[in-house]
Amino acid sequence: MEDNLEGIDLEMYGEAAMSSDEERILDELGIHGAERRQFLGQSLSGAIGLFAFHLLAKEQALGAIEISSEALYSPTVGIENAVDVAFKVNGAAKTVQVDSRMSLLDTLREKLDLTGSKKGCDQGQCGACTVIIDGKRVLSCLTLAATCKGKEVTTVEGLAKGEQLHPMQAAFIKHDGFQCGYCTPGQLCSAVALLEEAKRGDASHATGDVRKDARALKLTDDEIRERMSGNICRCGAYPGIVAAVKEVQTGAKIAATWHFATDEEIAAAMNTEVKVDATV
Repeated sequence: MEDNLEGIDLEMYGEAAMSSDEERILDELGIHGAERRQFLGQSLSGAIGLFAFHLLAKEQALGAIEISSEALYSPTVGIENAVDVAFKVNGAAKTVQVDSRMSLLDTLREKLDLTGSKKGCDQGQCGACTVIIDGKRVLSCLTLAATCKGKEVTTVEGLAKGEQLHPMQAAFIKHDGFQCGYCTPGQLCSAVALLEEAKRGDASHATGDVRKDARALKLTDDEIRERMSGNICRCGAYPGIVAAVKEVQTGAKIAATWHFATDEEIAAAMNTEVKVDATV
């Protein structure tokens, strides 16, 4: 019985809550110490069970009552502050009704089932929710869906063309630009939009001379790091991300720093371990 009473505060429902008459009766019956605590616990368990029984009986009784045809009901509450948003998402025209305060991120995930964009910090600090609006990268968690009327939104789901990956996606795979993958959708959208920024010659904090006409800017590693600094990768895949962006932006084939081990390499590694063990 004591195991069944685990978590029950007997000080609240037991001896401390007893009246003087109840204490006197238990004393006359010779119920003291552990026996008294067991008795109180059994009484408490029985009371809880009886309460649950009465509650279930009431629910069944109410469920059996027929609803009157003259009964009045309050009107169904719809979306508060509802607005209609007509825009393009990954090339397809969409119209959704949302609360005027609903973020673009929540709209994409909850209304359009586009769950590629991730909700990380929900404060615009991690970049996992980055999408592209009219060619520019934005943080969808800080963007109201109502402000996207008539605009074109591209999420990570819209980068590939069918089975053909976007060059940036292929480069991320080649250079191992992701590990757990949670931040990858935002990283990819940010990197793709970054290419357009370089074509326009948009300056960054790492730009040496903003007075120069820098159309079709060739980005250095420092430039790429600076421009991608708003996208946090907690796994630390930054070297692969920089290499992927640089390869796509410059068009130069950069040698991958990793590859899948061949059967021969695995066998050689295993033989080496065996020799080391034998030496020891």
